[in-house]
Amino acid sequence: MSLKIVVLAKQVPDTRNVGKDAMKADGTINRAALPAIFNPEDLNALEQALRLKEQHPGSTIGLLTMGPPRAGEIIRQGLYRGADTGWLLTDRLFAGADTLATSYALATAIKKIGDVDIVIGGRQAIDGDTAQVGPQVAQKLGLNQVTYAEEILKVENGKATVRRLIDGGVETVEAPLPVVITVNGSAAPCRPANAKLVMKYKRATCPMERTGEEPWSALYEQRPYLTLNQWSVADVDGDPQQCGLSGSPTKVKTVQNIVFQAKESKTLTSSDADVESMIKELLDEKIIG
Repeated sequence: MSLKIVVLAKQVPDTRNVGKDAMKADGTINRAALPAIFNPEDLNALEQALRLKEQHPGSTIGLLTMGPPRAGEIIRQGLYRGADTGWLLTDRLFAGADTLATSYALATAIKKIGDVDIVIGGRQAIDGDTAQVGPQVAQKLGLNQVTYAEEILKVENGKATVRRLIDGGVETVEAPLPVVITVNGSAAPCRPANAKLVMKYKRATCPMERTGEEPWSALYEQRPYLTLNQWSVADVDGDPQQCGLSGSPTKVKTVQNIVFQAKESKTLTSSDADVESMIKELLDEKIIG
């Protein structure tokens, strides 16, 4: 059976090295001040989608992302690895969205895409670490969901069999299609970009990414696949009051990068006396035992 797969992907600010300019006055992340990267766990999700495409000839993969025009780079990165198409949700009304408003926007776009068999995304994004968007999309669409996926073992007879990594072990579950699956960062890493696909899609852009002065602008008429899908709130029949800041009850006051430092440290050798001393101290302090 062929599958229609949508991968939820996000271009995120690299929050691993947050500086003083990382926040705006309104409490949202200053994305322009931070390097933009493909959300790591979404890459794990993309790899699972690519494996399904290989197992089911005729299947298609589309990347769905929301962000400013530069987020079109995420779609290109997916095309370089084997995806077939993509959709960029870009509109000032989407700006400042929390997980509730983000999941609403993604759900409306998936409805517009239509007849999707599997929606797959990373467990969480590194600029929020909430793990809420995937389950919220499933809830809004009324779809089955499987979280903490390590591997999609097979899809047959209208069901997906998924191995999950959960607290205390591993379990294998079945879920009827259509289904939303979120993937852990411990799943298989995504394959590198394919050189031939990079050459094919390196000029692929959304209309808002273009200046109109590109030397290769004639290619967009000759090769329609170089024009990526770009949708606004109106294009997906969204309610502006449920998008962006208007639809976001979460307000972030500040983001801080905290480094834990020990008040004191001790250097021990591997001698029996030092090891015995350390164990005695841990027992006395009731840290172990």
